[in-house]
Amino acid sequence: MVAALALVSLFVGVSDVSPAALLRGEPGAWELVAVSRGPRTTALVLAGVSLSIAGLIMQVLVRNRFVDPSTAGTVDSATLGLVVVMLFAPGLPLIAKAGVASLFALASTAVFLLLLSRMPLRSPVMVPLVGLMFGGVVGAAASFVAYRHDLVQSLLAWTTADFSGILRGRYELLWVAGGLAVVAWVVADRFTIAGLGAEVATGLGVDHRRVLMTGLVVVALVSAVVVTTAGVIPFLGLVVPNVVRLFLGDHVRRSIPWVALVGAGFVLVCDVLGRTLRHPYEIPLGVVVGVVGSVVFLVLLLKGSSRVG
Repeated sequence: MVAALALVSLFVGVSDVSPAALLRGEPGAWELVAVSRGPRTTALVLAGVSLSIAGLIMQVLVRNRFVDPSTAGTVDSATLGLVVVMLFAPGLPLIAKAGVASLFALASTAVFLLLLSRMPLRSPVMVPLVGLMFGGVVGAAASFVAYRHDLVQSLLAWTTADFSGILRGRYELLWVAGGLAVVAWVVADRFTIAGLGAEVATGLGVDHRRVLMTGLVVVALVSAVVVTTAGVIPFLGLVVPNVVRLFLGDHVRRSIPWVALVGAGFVLVCDVLGRTLRHPYEIPLGVVVGVVGSVVFLVLLLKGSSRVG
């Protein structure tokens, strides 16, 4: 299914390119696929896979199904880091910008966990609400700094994912996020045990603090790389893991392959919709995923509230 969606993604867009043209060996068609359509499809798959797995890891470590990098302030902090880079060192290469954004995202996630540890959370629904408020504060700070220093256009480019500008040579950093998804699969069993709590994990011989830090680093780096390359994809890391866990439960190693496939497929479907609904114009991927993801998010919140009540 994902392979079929990837093929569809190659042949949807403003410029005409067809399988027949590729089979005839038309140079223009092959160049379009090599420079634009192929890199865009690859970037979509890498972003969908890595961000969905990052959301799964965050939910397991926080022990709450309603959090992901976009509802915990992580991506807002990565965006703030990019604004700071544009303010003090705009000439840094893309990988250095992603590094600074990762540091901001990692610090923000650590603060979010510290807030959760200090607050009496009587309902699991409170966790994402705290994250959304925390992210709102960080996002407001980023908007204020961008407004004061005429960086609003740059800020908008990061706050809404748009893959229309993805070309060969401008997406390769996402392979780092793909590699981190593999790391997450390797450490999956330890994430599962860490999700049982610090006392249980320690009793089973797992260094809970080390596993927690590994997970936070993976989440922060993936979020920062995706934001730096394409912009914020809201709710992706929330919706996909919850859908998969409805069928497969909380076992991380068993869930990760399916989370990867569903995440890639979901992003590809949303991107194709964004390219076809107002053809020849294009709706940014972040808008399409945000609309669909927010509806699913509200449904999950309501179901969670009814179970708690």
